[in-house]
Amino acid sequence: MKKKSILTLAFVVIIAIVLNYVAFIGFNVAGYKYDGMFGDPSKGQVQGIKKGIDLAGGSVITFQAADENKNPISANESDLNTVKTIFETRLSSAGYTEYRISTDVNEGKITVEIPSVFETDHAASLLGDVAKLTFNNAAGEVVLDGATDIKNARYEYGQTDNSGASSHHVTVEFAPEARQKFADATRIAAAAGTGNNFISIQMDGQEVSRPRVSSVIDSESCVITGDFDAASAKDLANKIKSGQLPFNLTIASQETVGAELGKDALPTSQLAALIGIILIMIFMVIMYRIPGLIANISLAIYIGLIGLAMGAFHINLSLSGIAGIVLSIGMAVDADCIIFERMKEELRIGKTIKASVASGFNKAFSAILDSNITTIITCVVLLFSGIGTVKGFATTLAIGVILSMFTAIVITKFLLKQLAGIGIENRKLFYNTKANKGGAE
Repeated sequence: MKKKSILTLAFVVIIAIVLNYVAFIGFNVAGYKYDGMFGDPSKGQVQGIKKGIDLAGGSVITFQAADENKNPISANESDLNTVKTIFETRLSSAGYTEYRISTDVNEGKITVEIPSVFETDHAASLLGDVAKLTFNNAAGEVVLDGATDIKNARYEYGQTDNSGASSHHVTVEFAPEARQKFADATRIAAAAGTGNNFISIQMDGQEVSRPRVSSVIDSESCVITGDFDAASAKDLANKIKSGQLPFNLTIASQETVGAELGKDALPTSQLAALIGIILIMIFMVIMYRIPGLIANISLAIYIGLIGLAMGAFHINLSLSGIAGIVLSIGMAVDADCIIFERMKEELRIGKTIKASVASGFNKAFSAILDSNITTIITCVVLLFSGIGTVKGFATTLAIGVILSMFTAIVITKFLLKQLAGIGIENRKLFYNTKANKGGAE
């Protein structure tokens, strides 16, 4: 049993080393190449993380709301949000997924930041063209043109039928001449049967919604229902309104931003993280001795996992995201500290090492779970309500918290059980036996 436990601990240490090597250095096996978390495509390497504009540089384009004569005008928040929705759809369709969009209601401006893209003319042309919105039948034929046939679209919450239940939905108002066209289209769709009884709503050729049609709609408006929440219903309303914006767009400015900040920030942040990890490991050994060494092995596995996760899933990393990583490293041993303090309490009352490990985990589990869940909830709230930089922080922190909970509850527990199997009974290797809550022993 003792020999088996020693071999198991040694094997886990080797896994931790290999995991970190793969995560940060990469590998090339059987034709599959991965160049680690910081792989640089410009050097022919397989990309790991995606760098934000503050780390990689890129294009910054500002659009101004304008009238027919291209004179600057103000714009309300609803109109700017509609433009924002159009931009998001176009950028995603073009493969620019790591963008950031901000609006200025007072000035009637909307600014788009696209990291690692330095051809501003192409990006500006892609975004500045008027959106083309169409309503198509199952055969792909255009039945309504968003620019001329749609009067308005708005998000609403309330009853849509006689069931008495309220739901999130979108109300679409038609121009007078569009009513009959839509009635004819829905009559055909309703009679088409399952699979073809729909009207496809498309923007720039990309489908944004496909509501089903169950009966003829012959009125000045229609209601689109479905599995909506407030956010998704508002998003669809904005997309439908995109074909009849009340203003034009002109380019107020376009420029490229260099990566000078990133060249300094990324190496500095890496150094800060390394110093923090070393200090944490020293602290754990001083405070918890042998269990502290076990926690350090678990921390090494955690670091490898977070590096591998961010590189493999191409997480977008900005300065705020780096802050989330550095913070999560400090939190990674938080659960271990709680467990080890519970173990000390059990050892002080005379329990064996093995019994103290089991009891310590059982008593600490609920506290660890509750504290991590509250942090994850906070991250989720930030993800859905924050802007780009806040979302970057929330994403990396959430990944870090989830992985730290796994390493503490699973990895650390497994390693401590192996430690108990070695048969060490010298309590001085686990805590200061000369001091406890009540004084000297």
